[in-house]
Amino acid sequence: MKTLCLLVFLVWSSTLVHAQGFLSESSKQIFTSPQLPKQIRTHQTVAILPVEAKITYAKLPKNFNAKVHQEQEARLGQNIQKSLYTYFARRVKSYSVTFQDVDKTNALLEQAGMYGNLKNFTPDQMAQALGVDAVLNGKFDLEQTQADGSAFVTAVMRRDYVGKTGLGSLTLMLYHGQNGELLWRFFKIVDDDFTAANKELVERLMRKVSRNLPYSI
Repeated sequence: MKTLCLLVFLVWSSTLVHAQGFLSESSKQIFTSPQLPKQIRTHQTVAILPVEAKITYAKLPKNFNAKVHQEQEARLGQNIQKSLYTYFARRVKSYSVTFQDVDKTNALLEQAGMYGNLKNFTPDQMAQALGVDAVLNGKFDLEQTQADGSAFVTAVMRRDYVGKTGLGSLTLMLYHGQNGELLWRFFKIVDDDFTAANKELVERLMRKVSRNLPYSI
């Protein structure tokens, strides 16, 4: 009987470890177009577009305000856009391209009537307005499970949050500027990244992105 119980336990443990390994591997997904190697050789400047951020709650916080919620999402998206640019700019020698300053990117999008309305424009239209060879678009989804949701989001945006009470996922898409073709897509679940201050969160997340960015040299 003891032998049978031990055998069942070992089989269960092996299955659990395998499942955990599968989940860990599946938390990152990368797509690369067959045209990627050819097209990126022509790229010199890349623009990082404002990131589309979505915040959802397991339970709506007290005094939830839809307008404030939208403003929080917009600020979170801007923070991630700036964090991406800052990280890449500090490591400019590690990439075969330069990244357009995001303040210039946002100003040009505003002048073209595109800022805050990116869904109505194609990647090649935005690249033309920005004068770049490619655009990097992003989405960040944050599912908050902490009771005080508004305080959690505010702390994340202020970059001083400590604690794991949320689940995030980041999607980045690289489009060729001439025809808007999707060249590269990166998806990563960042459930393990809410265990430290937000500055460290960004650094770890950016390292994961950087290792897979097609411009790395």
